[in-house]
Amino acid sequence: MSDPLSATFAALADPTRRAILARLALGESSVSDLAKPFAMSAPAVTKHLKVLQRAGLISQSRQAQWRPCKLEAQPLREAADWVAQYRQHWEERLDRLEDYLATLQPPSSKETQ
Repeated sequence: MSDPLSATFAALADPTRRAILARLALGESSVSDLAKPFAMSAPAVTKHLKVLQRAGLISQSRQAQWRPCKLEAQPLREAADWVAQYRQHWEERLDRLEDYLATLQPPSSKETQ
């Protein structure tokens, strides 16, 4: 995918990949440690990690025999910023709806006293 935002959302669409990211939010981890909670083969976990790497959500380094994975937050920030635009839009629309519905309500007994 040439569009980084699309790659981020595609990577986040899978619950296994989201669980991997949640684990990496706690700190670096080896591939074998990341694979432990999942009932899947090592190659299947590696495929998930490759999707996350292509989206820029994780990086992997090499330290002798250990290949730690690390969370890369920038693509998540970009996705959050994109979603925030629409959140503001819908909050404004819901506020207008609330105001409109308030005009349809008859005055309460407290307001008339």
